[in-house]
Amino acid sequence: MLRPAHLLVIGTSAGGMPALTQLVAQLPATFPAAVLVVQHLSPDSTGAALVARLADHTGLRCYLAASDIPLEAGCLYLAPPDRHLLVKDGHLLVTKGPHENHYRPAADTLFRSAAVAYDSNVVGIVLTGMLHDGTAGLEFVKRCGGITMVQDPQDAEYPSMPESALRAVEIDYVLPVAQMGPLLTALVSPTRAVPFEEQHIPADLKLEAAIAERVVGTVEEVSQLGHLVPLTCPDCGGNLWQIDHGKLQRFRCHTGHAFTADALAESSRKSLEETLWVALRMMEERKNLLANMATHQSPKWNAQQEERLATLKGHVNRMREFLLKGSASTAGTEEPASQ
Repeated sequence: MLRPAHLLVIGTSAGGMPALTQLVAQLPATFPAAVLVVQHLSPDSTGAALVARLADHTGLRCYLAASDIPLEAGCLYLAPPDRHLLVKDGHLLVTKGPHENHYRPAADTLFRSAAVAYDSNVVGIVLTGMLHDGTAGLEFVKRCGGITMVQDPQDAEYPSMPESALRAVEIDYVLPVAQMGPLLTALVSPTRAVPFEEQHIPADLKLEAAIAERVVGTVEEVSQLGHLVPLTCPDCGGNLWQIDHGKLQRFRCHTGHAFTADALAESSRKSLEETLWVALRMMEERKNLLANMATHQSPKWNAQQEERLATLKGHVNRMREFLLKGSASTAGTEEPASQ
């Protein structure tokens, strides 16, 4: 067994399998790094078919990740559905920890764990996908001295994830997937590896990685990472702390849910829209009730009901128009099922 001197960590989502197969096809069986992949999957999928598909296109040995498997050079490990993939003491660690940016597995979780375990000997890559997962993860890799790479948005089937990373993080390489293989082989050459004793891992990332390994943190631990803000976690309703380390604005609760500011804003938009649709339903029901009452009351009472009904109809129409315009403006931003 050849323990790798480098880790190659990859995060992708919508359109990810075609991009992944194109990328791993360029990596030889003698690739001197271990390759760890997060592909967003539905929780009820198995992942085995995707591993087999990747194995058909590469000389790398491909596995569905499981806890306690030792890392080996020339191997690819795919995160299982609905589980985070971490690195611990030269082995894989698979957990059902809290979602990050609403994802499990999350690229951010993998990238942070790899950066803490391998410091500057990590290459982080974000490929095609929707929304923001991987952006914070690339910043973690960058803060530990690793190398960052994203698929050229013009080459990506879904450019949102690469574009999010480019807006927030200083990326070392931006290129089409077809050009990544030779560069990656050069970047993970054993002669480029930095001895562990010369590495310097930020204390806050060590703490966040430790929390992820234990699945749940404490208020005292998250208080060391940032300051309490008047916001609530969209996943559990708990308090949120704003993380004070790094350049990217992030938030997390003490149970472990974590968000970039963009992901949190998107979540609040969806919650607001859901609340407004509920309000519209209740207003429609009240309108129907008033209309029914108006047909069974005296003429004087009927006139009052008609006035109330007319006012309520105006509110209903304005609310519906607002919601329909909002839905139209966000059409196409929902992430399609992974291919």
